[in-house]
Amino acid sequence: MEPQQVLLLNKQCKYCPNCELIIAKKQEIEALMVVGFGQENPEIMGNNYLVMGTIERQDWKQGNQGSLSNREIIERMYIFKDQWDFEVIPAGWYPNDELPEKKK
Repeated sequence: MEPQQVLLLNKQCKYCPNCELIIAKKQEIEALMVVGFGQENPEIMGNNYLVMGTIERQDWKQGNQGSLSNREIIERMYIFKDQWDFEVIPAGWYPNDELPEKKK
């Protein structure tokens, strides 16, 4: 999270073993970010952020205890190869090659 903040979340996500896809909802991640930074550093809420990858549980524990630096955490992290964004399309019948307009 800008400016150069690392937040380790203890978040369970859905996983698709066929495509090796880890699925997390943006709203759930942002709610945990508010809990993590809301008290100590509320001015950075709303800044840009990047979900980078996963980390072993023992490394997560050490990171939360302050035993690991941000650099060590990133070195031990399993970085995601790609990021996909999905949007919910309202149910209904649509003419061929037509989808409802995205709400802004």
